[in-house]
Amino acid sequence: MCSSVKGTAVKTPTLNRLDEITSDYDLILCDVWGVVHNGVHAWSQAYRALKRARDKGLIVVLITNAPRPFGPVIKQLETLGVPEGTFDAVVTSGDVTRALIENGPSKVYHLGQERDLPIYDGLSAQLVSEQEAEAVVCTGLVNDDVETPAHYADQLKRLQEKELPFICANPDIVVEKGHRLIWCAGALARDYAALGGETFIAGKPHAPIYDEAVKQGEQYAGRKIDHERILAIGDGMPTDVKGAIDYGLDLLFISDGIHSREYGEPGQPDMDRLQKFLAAQGAAPVATMKKLA
Repeated sequence: MCSSVKGTAVKTPTLNRLDEITSDYDLILCDVWGVVHNGVHAWSQAYRALKRARDKGLIVVLITNAPRPFGPVIKQLETLGVPEGTFDAVVTSGDVTRALIENGPSKVYHLGQERDLPIYDGLSAQLVSEQEAEAVVCTGLVNDDVETPAHYADQLKRLQEKELPFICANPDIVVEKGHRLIWCAGALARDYAALGGETFIAGKPHAPIYDEAVKQGEQYAGRKIDHERILAIGDGMPTDVKGAIDYGLDLLFISDGIHSREYGEPGQPDMDRLQKFLAAQGAAPVATMKKLA
């Protein structure tokens, strides 16, 4: 089981194929961005591995911090080339954040891209200007190709001075897009909290998104699934790894992700450095893989 062992080096096996451990599990909760695709293209070895797991009878739920409901995310996966039959369900941070929005103040200032507006579909929230807002919903940076959190420093200060609650629809700090990293809503939530602002987050690593993913997995299985029979797959320490630790799940850590340069070069991890990195982060995954395959 993935557990906290901060500062203690624990030898973690490295796998070549997901098949090596699928017999130990009934449900897979798999990260999307960084594991199945990189925002530009999908990795065929990853979605084939998930399909093979399903063919063996496992339930596969994709669990992502995308700030949109599951429908647009499924369409994005199709566009990137992920074929039908790869997964049973998709649960997004956008899905579970909708409850926070609905239960919060009605006048909302949207901070993020227009493509994320489906998060409000069917909700009673009224989108207003920054000046009229009673709450902020952040789905990301407006132009994440060129902007950084520093571009929002003055705006975040204004919002915090008004004591507006800050609902973060994507807890990721950064994600890999092609061969570079781009900033996400989690970075703005982090900076808002540092200013003393109140933040609300339901995506990974927080429990609501895991509760919903397990619920959907059990619906497809038609029965309850013991946590010991659930495998989480991911590459992000503050989201995937912490979420697995906190929820009591086994973890398969994908090393060729957003942290790859902390223990080598992309595709070429130094195994000793990787072990030390995992120990320093307080993580003991059941295994690591460079890429899901």
